[in-house]
Amino acid sequence: MERKSTEERQKEIKTAVLQIIGDEGIKSVSTKNIAKHTGLSEGAIFRHFKTKRDIMISIIDDVDKDMIDKLEQISLEDISARKRLFKVICKAISYLTKHNGITILLFTEASQANDIEMIEILNNLFNSQTQVIAKIIKDGIDEGIWSKDISAEDVAILYMGIPITHNIRLILTKRKPDKNFCERIMQLFERMLN
Repeated sequence: MERKSTEERQKEIKTAVLQIIGDEGIKSVSTKNIAKHTGLSEGAIFRHFKTKRDIMISIIDDVDKDMIDKLEQISLEDISARKRLFKVICKAISYLTKHNGITILLFTEASQANDIEMIEILNNLFNSQTQVIAKIIKDGIDEGIWSKDISAEDVAILYMGIPITHNIRLILTKRKPDKNFCERIMQLFERMLN
């Protein structure tokens, strides 16, 4: 077996976990199944992560770094609010579609109310994303392109369900992603915001 860095192995393990969740459900995430998907021994998995919970936390940290940070960067770009909203919608949908087990992981872990740290991490992810959307909506209102009667916070909460629901639908129906989904969602938002 090829010698890889800890970082490369951790990435393989996390990718396998998301694939297992997306294909078989979260109940199928076991060290035995992870080992099968990665070609590693169960012992090797525990050399890279102390517990399955550590794997989950690392995946959630990746979401923060790889998706939320990018959305925050888009929200600060020097382009119209309309273009930023479109880019954020497409970036989030693309990320969740590419990492299709994340949606299930986030909802499942969020429902496990006995893990205070996990709930706090997930709540921060949720709040960060809603703040990005609310900022863009407020900017659009200030630009005069959207109605000032709109609650940016309510729109942000409404938005949160779209990429997640779309991702769950793809998982449940095993459909291929719809290339025009971003455009259609943006059209709906434009009608609502005007």
